[in-house]
Amino acid sequence: MKVILLKELPGKGGEGDVIDVARGFANNFLLTQGYAVLATKGNLKQLEDRRKNIAKREEVRISTAEETKAALENGEITIEAKVGDEGQLFGSITSQMIADAIKAAKDLEVDRRRIEIAKAIKTVGAHEVSVSLYREIRAAVVVNVVDAEAAQAPVEEPAEEAVEAPAEEAAAEEAAE
Repeated sequence: MKVILLKELPGKGGEGDVIDVARGFANNFLLTQGYAVLATKGNLKQLEDRRKNIAKREEVRISTAEETKAALENGEITIEAKVGDEGQLFGSITSQMIADAIKAAKDLEVDRRRIEIAKAIKTVGAHEVSVSLYREIRAAVVVNVVDAEAAQAPVEEPAEEAVEAPAEEAAAEEAAE
């Protein structure tokens, strides 16, 4: 059954593509969810009239995805998590946590469903995940997982006495000579 896609459908095509799918898939999913319309003569004629608008939207989506890719691939994202013995996390880092960290660090909206985690993140350290931005455009993001307690612990500054002591010793040695 031939249908015209109204939205991007991963693995099948993008807006305005005419594809051939199984009748059940078309009737039960694509048509009912608003992803496609039947490829009738009238709908195909309307599609030809809309081609320029679709091409403009496609250019905007691709340029936006490229800009987002450039922004994501510069730097790394840090996520704080509770850590047990030997660097093991209590639970794991989810795609929603990564999306929230990207929003906080880079001020970019990334759909959690587009974040692809190859292996569950359950340890402290740097992990690479892939973000599918648009069709074949993907960004590799480095997620650095750190211990939440260690990150919040106050950093001890050296005592002033310890800094001044070597200077006093040097002055005493010069006076002795």
